[in-house]
Amino acid sequence: MSTTNLYYAAACQTSFDCPTDRKQIAQRTTRMCEMIEHTIIGYEPFFDVRLLVFPEFAHAAPVFDSVKKLSDRLAIPIPNEHTDRYVAIAKKYGCYIQTGTFLEIDDSYPNVVFNTTVLIGPDGILSKYRKVNPWIPWEIHSSPHDIADYKDEPFPVVDTEIGKLGVAICYDWLIPESIRQIAFNGAEVIIRVSAYMDPWGATEPMDWWTLFNRARAAENTVYVVASNQGATLKGYPPFSWPGGSMVVDYDGRILAQADPGEGEKIVVAPINIDSLRIERKRRVGHDMLAHLRSEIHPYINKQYLAPGESDKPLTGDSIRQRIADAKKRLGENS
Repeated sequence: MSTTNLYYAAACQTSFDCPTDRKQIAQRTTRMCEMIEHTIIGYEPFFDVRLLVFPEFAHAAPVFDSVKKLSDRLAIPIPNEHTDRYVAIAKKYGCYIQTGTFLEIDDSYPNVVFNTTVLIGPDGILSKYRKVNPWIPWEIHSSPHDIADYKDEPFPVVDTEIGKLGVAICYDWLIPESIRQIAFNGAEVIIRVSAYMDPWGATEPMDWWTLFNRARAAENTVYVVASNQGATLKGYPPFSWPGGSMVVDYDGRILAQADPGEGEKIVVAPINIDSLRIERKRRVGHDMLAHLRSEIHPYINKQYLAPGESDKPLTGDSIRQRIADAKKRLGENS
């Protein structure tokens, strides 16, 4: 597929109050559509913004303590009326949109709620990514890992005119194997849709947000476009949300970053897919994908966190028990 040599990506952070009912999603969609138009039109004299990325929980968050409550109050199928609006705006401007996450229900997987983001382009929905590593024990939505005979690609990568795009959600980025799988699936730009809270946010002394965004970019030779929540503590208790949305190049350089702190913010930075491809082809040193000695790392073939029971809804207690069992396996393997 032909590729646009140079374009700009926008990391767009939102600041909504935490929704408690799916009826509240529409006003969030309206605001994000406004942000898309403002960004494309406002920056047009300076930058050709083709990719716009929104944070985790921009539509809905897992604020209830049971799968049933999430299903009854907040979860929706995909596609839906909101993705239809994003498709229309992507077609109008020829842009690509990585949506903020939805809580998703799917008739193919009863008793399950997924945390899902959708990549949308001018021709419609291009991929659907379901969070593989929920932030346990607090998040009680399911991982594709826990579904017996899961039939969809867990790490989709889409070949588009602006490059090969993959995505992962928030805590996925602390599991290097997940991001590396996306890279091995061919991604050139890996999008981070995130709701990263303090004290692991975008400021010292921890600054995990910057640390992992830069590390994953460099170790996989990919661009990273990372959008983080800018919600207030009052709007999204019990955590405060540091924002700091950023774009990082394939050597781990920060190309643009929003000042840390709550609130709506948008930063844009250049993506040059041709440059990335030339460097991947040219380099002999620091090509961490080609240098991977996979056979000497047998740990990945052992079981740690076992899949859940796919015929039963997740609970906080069942997740904690699976974590305890995984700790026992770690002790047995050490």
